[in-house]
Amino acid sequence: MTFPPLQLIPGAIAELFVQVSTSGVVTLADRYGLMAAVLTEDLSDEERCAIDRLLRSAYRGALQPSDELSAIQ
Repeated sequence: MTFPPLQLIPGAIAELFVQVSTSGVVTLADRYGLMAAVLTEDLSDEERCAIDRLLRSAYRGALQPSDELSAIQ
């Protein structure tokens, strides 16, 4: 069974990076977005760098995971 290729929304990685960096919270939707981005083969170097920075921040404990779908209340 083959699945169609993932199609990220243009600018989604940049928006995710800004939102997570500003709030310090990684929501459930953010984590799914990051997972989809990591599985995408055609990311730009800038997008890969942004994802790497978010993953390093999470590893260092600088980001707070949340089971909420959105950080906006």
